Amino acid sequence: MPTCNKTDISPAVFLLAGIPGLETDGPWISIPFSSLYLIAILGNTLILFVIKTQQNLHQPMYLFLSMLSVTDLGLSVSTLPTMLSVFMFNTREIAIDVCLTQLFFIHTFLLMDSSVLLAMAFDRFVAIRHPLRYPSILTSARIGNIGLAIIIRGAGLHVPAVILLKRLPYSTIHPLSYSYCLHPDVMKMTCADTMPSSFYGLFIVLSSIGLDSVLIILSYIMIFKTVLSIASKEERLKALNTCVSHICAVLIFYIPMIGISMIHRFEERASPLIPVLMADVYVLVPPVMNPIVYSVKTKQIRRKIVQRFQRKRIPNKD
Repeated sequence: MPTCNKTDISPAVFLLAGIPGLETDGPWISIPFSSLYLIAILGNTLILFVIKTQQNLHQPMYLFLSMLSVTDLGLSVSTLPTMLSVFMFNTREIAIDVCLTQLFFIHTFLLMDSSVLLAMAFDRFVAIRHPLRYPSILTSARIGNIGLAIIIRGAGLHVPAVILLKRLPYSTIHPLSYSYCLHPDVMKMTCADTMPSSFYGLFIVLSSIGLDSVLIILSYIMIFKTVLSIASKEERLKALNTCVSHICAVLIFYIPMIGISMIHRFEERASPLIPVLMADVYVLVPPVMNPIVYSVKTKQIRRKIVQRFQRKRIPNKD
């Protein structure tokens, strides 16, 4: 823990970090990062546009998918300014209030991502276990309430975390570990007791992402039990096929997070480059890959996207 002097408490800024050993190559590194952000923003915007403009896609599965796209867009926009400023312009200073604001939105959208994935698992469970009651269980009003609960849960859990960090004193300026602000990273900069903030951060992880992962696993255990009870092999494959995109999205979200946890456990043996790259993968890959996965694996979304582009190429076809 850093020590505090009366003259150096609460610095005006933190220093963001680039990729260790590649600081001089920032402009070149910004090219692939900019490309990934462009793919994420365009892909998720396209998914939202297709779902909004196609009345037959106003169904629970696609409404939850639109929620996932919104959270992915929010996550991308939250990290975009500082990452590109570090790599493109070598601008590393960030005010504490701006850093805490970014931290709040990054963690809120990550938690909302997890919550949406849980809601999508429940959607698949209801669709497969109770297909006849599916429209009556997941009505538009209930989906709206689920979306509101996801927002309140994500934001509500992180407001106290930011307040706890805001009240702490900070020592002389130290560089952060990443090109954006994360709760554990900022917490290391304080020169006071971090026990309350640390315990609250652990509570957030266990009560949200940890609980969500357990419930998603339980949902799929019940889904697989239901699928195995279906007599027709063709119907079993058809039911499982509706879950493929969601399973991919869950793996894309949770595997990098597990990787980061494992790397931090063996941080002393790992290269300093690996934790930074894994953290970048964690915040960048889900927003990039989710629209690609759902566009490729979901026939209705793929068909509508292809039809949209065909109309643009041949405007007088009809």
